[in-house]
Amino acid sequence: MFPLAREFGKLLLFIGGFLIIIGLLFFFGKDIPFIGNLPGDFHFERGNFHFYFPLGTAILISLGGTILINLIIWLINR
Repeated sequence: MFPLAREFGKLLLFIGGFLIIIGLLFFFGKDIPFIGNLPGDFHFERGNFHFYFPLGTAILISLGGTILINLIIWLINR
């Protein structure tokens, strides 16, 4: 085996876990009651024009993802 096999295996596990989490969010996204209705999610309607910018939801998902990734990296390097 080549010397980086263990690190490559960890990377593949991390990417697989990340894809599973993203898939679950897409699958169950509509069932999570507060996603898309947070303060900071902007929704404008004027005539035929509709604009939706989920800033609060994006910040919450980014914060959760950052915490999760840092936790995984911390567990791998322990």
